Amino acid sequence: MKHILHIFTCILFFCCSLTNAQTYNTFYNGIVSNVSSSNILADLNSFENFGIKSIGTPALNNTQNWIKARYESLGYTDIVEQPFSYSGDTTNNIIVTKTGTLYPNTFLIIDAHYDTINGPGTNDNGSGTVLIMELARLLKDVDTEYSIKFIHFSGEEPGLIGSNYYVDNTVVPQNLDISLVFNIDEVGGVNGMVNDIIVCEKDVAGSSTNNAASAEATTILANCIGFYSNLNTQISNAYASDYIPFENNGEIITGLFEKNQTPHAHTSTDILANMDADYLFEVTKGALGAALHFAVGINTLGVPTVDNIEDSINIYPNPTHGILNIDYNTATPKDLELEIRDILGKKIYSTSINNKIKSLDLSFLNKGIYLAVFKNSKTSIAKKIIIN
Repeated sequence: MKHILHIFTCILFFCCSLTNAQTYNTFYNGIVSNVSSSNILADLNSFENFGIKSIGTPALNNTQNWIKARYESLGYTDIVEQPFSYSGDTTNNIIVTKTGTLYPNTFLIIDAHYDTINGPGTNDNGSGTVLIMELARLLKDVDTEYSIKFIHFSGEEPGLIGSNYYVDNTVVPQNLDISLVFNIDEVGGVNGMVNDIIVCEKDVAGSSTNNAASAEATTILANCIGFYSNLNTQISNAYASDYIPFENNGEIITGLFEKNQTPHAHTSTDILANMDADYLFEVTKGALGAALHFAVGINTLGVPTVDNIEDSINIYPNPTHGILNIDYNTATPKDLELEIRDILGKKIYSTSINNKIKSLDLSFLNKGIYLAVFKNSKTSIAKKIIIN
């Protein structure tokens, strides 16, 4: 199925992002290249085998447990199961949070529903469920400036029950700062058709105050799809899916939906054999590129390393309250310099390293994440440090 300061800030954010969106990012593409078609296919089969996932069924509960276990296996620890009731039965939204390095309290929400109706729902919405889990796998160890919430909503099919509950009981009371809601619903294509276009959805309803920012975000999304997949794009209007409660709350939304709309949705024939797994593979690549752009992925591997310096230097404690100790496992490397850079790569401090320097007082730095770059005439390495 398908606050004025806040709006101003989001519009400014997306105007800046739009400029950046025109540039292909080789770092992002390196991550996108690791999207696994075999993972996607295996997960689609698993999702299908759970059966019809309506509220109150063991199938839905088993799917919930499967999704939670996947995030645990990936190393995520901030996993919240949010229970709510519908027609006398209880089900759960699953909210998984990855903390950003620069804006930990501002969130990119990437969501999809995992409940189905009348059938296993391998396309509607196993495709969105599997896509988000693959994004979470590949983003797990990538630093991002903004925090990300991967949300698997239940109760979408009977009327956006889970997403409405989340907005009413989490977003509103916590005044959650959301940069963008990125909704994935039914993106598996139709077997036997040419599936080479993905629809990028923008906000045209509700309050007009967030429409401009949504249009900007959707243009960025379409650009990213073009950069990181082989798909073409079409921009259309958002409707009847889990971004709507966020839209009604004034949040900025965008989304993806298949161009060739399956005739099998909400029937027993919504199965893998009737969709196009290769199409979902390409949609996943484009969505990952967009997620990296929206959350601002950070390339902490941009400084080359070699073993002789890497193995000879240890820094502690890390995190630190300001005092950073430097321990050399061997003699101090010759002509060694230390630079402290912020996460955008700007040099904010430098000093020469010698046998007399065993600790540094960095308490003048603001709390946050930095790079300690050790370098000499031959090479350099970077170590992440955290100032508490």
